[in-house]
Amino acid sequence: MKTKRILVVDNEQYIQEVTKVCLETVAGWEVVTASSGQEGIKQAETCQPDAILLDVMMPDMDGIATFEKLQGNPSTRGIPVILLTAKIQASDRRRYSQLGMVTAIAKPFNPLELAGQVATALGWNLD
Repeated sequence: MKTKRILVVDNEQYIQEVTKVCLETVAGWEVVTASSGQEGIKQAETCQPDAILLDVMMPDMDGIATFEKLQGNPSTRGIPVILLTAKIQASDRRRYSQLGMVTAIAKPFNPLELAGQVATALGWNLD
């Protein structure tokens, strides 16, 4: 079975590192990181990840704008996106869902539960 590749787009280095270590250690997935929406779009085009974890609050291009650009690009449109966000009210969840995102995971998240949350959201098995 092919190893899953996850792209983590977050402007906070610490979040990138924690997410990378958790997903690689707990799930055995390959993790690629990007520090901005623009960099995330480029990474998504080149590495074609199996899923993207996307921060909402980023300077320059926020997560929603980044998601819309990913959706507008035929080569990245089919990649499932999960938001990592501190903004997780019911109204926010509805909006994210209406936009076509898989789900939103609240920040701060429990590092040991993150792989399970991602796998559950995407219907993947953690072997």
